[in-house]
Amino acid sequence: MKVSINWLRDYVDIDLSAEKVAEILMNLGLPCEGIEHLADDAVIDVEVTSNRGDCLSHIGIARELAAATGKELRLPEIRLEETGRPASDFVQVEIRDPKACGRYTARIIEGVKIGPSPEWVRKRLEAVGMRSVNNVVDATNYAMMETGQPPHAFDYATIEGGKIIVRKAASGEQIVSIDGTQCELASEMLVIADAKRPVALAGVMGGLKTEVTDATTTILLEEAFFDPVSIRTASRRLSLPSEASYRFERIVDIERIDWASQRTAQLIVQFAGGRVAQGVVDAYPGKPQPRQVSMRLSRLNKLLGFEVPQDAAMKILAALKFEPRLQDGSIVCVSPTWRSDIQREVDLIEEVARVYGYDKISTRRRIQIEAKPADARQKLSEAVGSFLNGCGYYETVNVTFVDRAVADLFAPEDAAHLGVRDVTRKTGNLLRQTLLGSLLGVLKTNVNAKNLPCRIYEMSDTFVPSGVKDSLPKERMKVTLVTDEDFRKLHGAVEGLIQSVSRTADVRFEPAEFLWSQVGARILVNGKEIGQAGVFSDAVRERFDFKDLTPCGAEVDFEELMVLKSGPIKIRPIPRFPAIDRDLSILVPEQTAWVQIAQAVQSVSPEELEEVRFVDIYRGKGITPGKKSVTLSLRFRDDFGTLTHATVDGYQTTIVESLGKAVGAELRTQ
Repeated sequence: MKVSINWLRDYVDIDLSAEKVAEILMNLGLPCEGIEHLADDAVIDVEVTSNRGDCLSHIGIARELAAATGKELRLPEIRLEETGRPASDFVQVEIRDPKACGRYTARIIEGVKIGPSPEWVRKRLEAVGMRSVNNVVDATNYAMMETGQPPHAFDYATIEGGKIIVRKAASGEQIVSIDGTQCELASEMLVIADAKRPVALAGVMGGLKTEVTDATTTILLEEAFFDPVSIRTASRRLSLPSEASYRFERIVDIERIDWASQRTAQLIVQFAGGRVAQGVVDAYPGKPQPRQVSMRLSRLNKLLGFEVPQDAAMKILAALKFEPRLQDGSIVCVSPTWRSDIQREVDLIEEVARVYGYDKISTRRRIQIEAKPADARQKLSEAVGSFLNGCGYYETVNVTFVDRAVADLFAPEDAAHLGVRDVTRKTGNLLRQTLLGSLLGVLKTNVNAKNLPCRIYEMSDTFVPSGVKDSLPKERMKVTLVTDEDFRKLHGAVEGLIQSVSRTADVRFEPAEFLWSQVGARILVNGKEIGQAGVFSDAVRERFDFKDLTPCGAEVDFEELMVLKSGPIKIRPIPRFPAIDRDLSILVPEQTAWVQIAQAVQSVSPEELEEVRFVDIYRGKGITPGKKSVTLSLRFRDDFGTLTHATVDGYQTTIVESLGKAVGAELRTQ
């Protein structure tokens, strides 16, 4: 926002240099990016934050200076002589979407004569970076830079049917903007239309066919309030930024629209002559109620860390037009209509602090920093990361959102998802219920870069709708792994991870079917399901274009790992006697799962059986079609003496017989 010092002096008495004005504004929270000195003026480039739309005008900046310097704010005196027919005889206004357009006013000015603007007007507009067009357009631009409310002037003769309709665009409608851009309108865009067609893109730019030209004699003057999100959506989608849209996006003052309309009409008559029709057509569907905000004096001083005198706080808030009054140890204020950002007690405290002066906050030469040890959650998170790093997995950090196509791969089509309405995030706007989709996207990037093998993991929150209206989602942290390698290696990494948390955990992978997997398993720890694992299905591979790759993934509930970590620690002495290992290679039907083999062994295992471990699978020469060779390792140990091979032979015979009955296993001898 470029601000002319000479222009500011119309509203507040300041006898200060541009540098001093810039310093005051800086202390008020309005940083200045530069100062340009002209022949008889100086222009300050003020950075205005998105919540301070009221400062996108010379009056808004002057109001801040008046509060900081103790001067009075002078608003332009409006003397509007209205003659002839009432404005309602010329035009009717209909708002079909009150949510997108909160207020719309229309005034009629007859008998204008289009020509150049006075030299002083051109100089002021050029000083703040605006090009002079003609006296009517310059009057609207001058009013916008003065009041912060963007008006628009239509050539009334081009408005069909004497009617203004504020509505959403119809599918397929088009409009050519004043700058010559051909705009393809979408159904969510707000337009200003006459009885036949759109004549302007609401809050963004007017149409070429209704612009003011040298032949214009009657003006239809628009002043309105538009929904900021609607304006931002249209402006960005059409790549059509404007000074008007910049202000509407940051919220204009809905209550002072009629005042701004009168001021603009006054300037048009002053610059271009003409007569203002009587009254105004004012469509105002829902007048907002005044917002009352209170501030405790005790809270003010506690939050700032120093005492602000009560009188000083009252004076500051009065200067900012908050109408303060004392009530039971608090200052009760009515938020001005131009300050839509003031909603809470802390907002008022900030107003007092910035005007009173942040420089009054005391400083210390030394500060104390208390370092606290990592809590149990942080320690476990670090331990999980360290273990997976040791397994060759690299951590990734992804956004919390996925698009609908990815979300549907891991949940039924009718499943509920939580999303956001952020217009800048049109596709990836659903909160993740699983991290698998995001990690597959990372894997795809690595595949494209030929960075294989690729092992990646992520620890982050997932969000599952609770199913209860207006309630928070079920937020659970998950540890998720994805790799392009064999599922057995993933199995080993997951099993090792769980047992690194709890050495005595009984980890099992039980076959299961999931929407996203062609082969899947439930991860059970001590009989309780804590996650899922599997080889991704063809549908998932097709979505991510994995042509020559069959990735697999696993997801474990971090909260369940926390429970394991917090459980009792069991220890046992180092074995005093040696163990005997026996490797068995058995032939089993192709469809036999490892869990069936393990259960058959465990069902007849003696107390001396310490461990059953999968070793390998072989298919090929010497193996009957429809069968596979599975190698498993058995470890036997007696805690009270040394086992003999003869004793272990008996155990082994019993186990082989059990395998034969349970899964039809045959001992492979060659």
